[in-house]
Amino acid sequence: MTKLWGGRFQKETDRLVEDFHSSISFDQRLYKYDIKGSIAHARMLGSVGIIQPNEADTIIHGLEEVLADIEGGRAEFSVTAEDIHMNVEQLLTEKIGVLGKKLHTARSRNDQVALDIRMYLKDEIDNINALLHKLQLSLLELAEQHVDTVMPGYTHLQRAQPVTYAHHLMAYCEMFHRDQERLVDCRRRTDVMPLGAGALAGTTFPLDRQYVAQQLGFAAITENSLDAVSDRDFAVEFVAAASLIMIHMSRLCEEIILWSTAEFSFIELDDAFSTGSSMMPQKKNPDVAELIRGKSGRVFGHLQALLTMLKGLPLAYNKDMQEDKEALFDAVDTVKKCLITFLPMLETIQVKKDVMAEAARGGFTNATDLADYLVRRGMPFRQAHSTAGQVVLYCLQKNLTLDQVSLEEYKEFSSLVEEDIYQAIDIKNCVGSRKLPGGPAPDTVAEAIVRARQRLK
Repeated sequence: MTKLWGGRFQKETDRLVEDFHSSISFDQRLYKYDIKGSIAHARMLGSVGIIQPNEADTIIHGLEEVLADIEGGRAEFSVTAEDIHMNVEQLLTEKIGVLGKKLHTARSRNDQVALDIRMYLKDEIDNINALLHKLQLSLLELAEQHVDTVMPGYTHLQRAQPVTYAHHLMAYCEMFHRDQERLVDCRRRTDVMPLGAGALAGTTFPLDRQYVAQQLGFAAITENSLDAVSDRDFAVEFVAAASLIMIHMSRLCEEIILWSTAEFSFIELDDAFSTGSSMMPQKKNPDVAELIRGKSGRVFGHLQALLTMLKGLPLAYNKDMQEDKEALFDAVDTVKKCLITFLPMLETIQVKKDVMAEAARGGFTNATDLADYLVRRGMPFRQAHSTAGQVVLYCLQKNLTLDQVSLEEYKEFSSLVEEDIYQAIDIKNCVGSRKLPGGPAPDTVAEAIVRARQRLK
């Protein structure tokens, strides 16, 4: 096959180079965007008189037939045509003849691929944001069911203070909301139309770039032709945002894995989202959560690959930039697949409220409330902190909990203690008294759920 760029070459491309150079194996997923962008380009060429209007119509009709052939499985992509852009042009030329060769007038594969990737990524950002929206709604529904479900909160994986399961879920709702905001912001910078930048220096033809941008639904056009073809910031931004989505899913998956162990036994995973052991018949493994946790590293790796690929590139386009697609595509696929699987796993978890509540009563999670009680009775906080610590040590030596210490024993530590100490250190009261905005008190969490629902609307 004669290369579309082969005019100045006297030798055929080596077969090894042919395979090494080709990107059609992975960039073929861009076919819809490539054809959509080509239709807009052809329409513009006809509207400004670079080609005849009837020629534009023939090209557009041919492109529509190529699209139908691809989607109907009637078109074959060729490695020798290198990429999706040249494959589409070859299929078009086979269909409408030499007129198909006019399509590439005033266009380079450099600005063409930049266009395709931006259109693709805009759509995928919308798809991922829709999944994040569903996930947040699911978290809110679960939180509404558990505003009174007390559990221990942790720092350093040690029991720290009592919270509620709803409050814990709402923390992740905040994380996924920030993820949405980052994607929306990334989409704004992706929504810039590069076509017309040519290979690097634009073109001498009188293109109507704004017309093409409007045809393709872009908010703006690029301001610098060199930047337009060499910019992949938007791809890096997306994969960075995707990495944070994976971090947030991975963190919750880690907690699900811990909570489902016999040592915690806070939850039980649904059988449909667990696996067994080929050797140990008793096992119920949290493989879905573990896979999501593992796949996070895959997305982080793509971010590092994109950053490394770009860091030493001079302007404008360099072939290194072909490496952007596999990283970007796999990051998109991984995040979507994880979100799609994560959501039903989360929704089908069985929460063991009694176990959570019992754990909250252990580990002296109300020790801070004891110190706060002494402060309210007039003791300086540092002294109250020390006194509460001494009571905890006493309980450890006597195998007691704070609510099992008698009033007489408390008075040996401080004469400020009265009968109302037991109300102050009651676990439900400890949670319920934390009413500051952002706190775990049931009423406060219920208000946060309402605000989050309004935000999602």
